[in-house]
Amino acid sequence: METVGKLLLTEAEAAKALGFARRRMQEWRLRGGGPRFVRVSARAIRYRIADLEAWAEARLRTSTADPGHTAD
Repeated sequence: METVGKLLLTEAEAAKALGFARRRMQEWRLRGGGPRFVRVSARAIRYRIADLEAWAEARLRTSTADPGHTAD
């Protein structure tokens, strides 16, 4: 998959980049909790690489006991 120079990724490209199924991306859009997305039209959803990276970065942990950053 060539993503260099690409501004927006399709759902399939974003799912592949994250290592998830397209269905998981759809569930996250419906229920929340997934990466931010761009609604180009009613049937065209795209993802910015920066948003995929930020989503993954926010989930980094140092151990299974690490709850991550909590908002004050």
